[in-house]
Amino acid sequence: MKPIRIILLVFILMACSKENDNYRSNGVIIGYDITMCACCGGLIIIIDEVRYLIDSLPENSEINKVETFPISVKLDWQLIKQGCPNNRIAVQRIKKI
Repeated sequence: MKPIRIILLVFILMACSKENDNYRSNGVIIGYDITMCACCGGLIIIIDEVRYLIDSLPENSEINKVETFPISVKLDWQLIKQGCPNNRIAVQRIKKI
């Protein structure tokens, strides 16, 4: 009976240490918004054929300022209410695909 418990414990520990790979959406970062307006700027991302702007990425993201666009990503995000413009999102977690 003990070998079965040990094997079961190993599988449980492996499952617990695995990073949660379920993300809310897939998207494509296509570049920087360089338009000159009061509410412009940030990264442009397309999610489900809708264009959004990202002010900043989480510190632990794999994406840096010298990336070659487009970048396919999966991410968890939330629409910023009362954002300027109304298509700005906050990214909680992001990963290159």
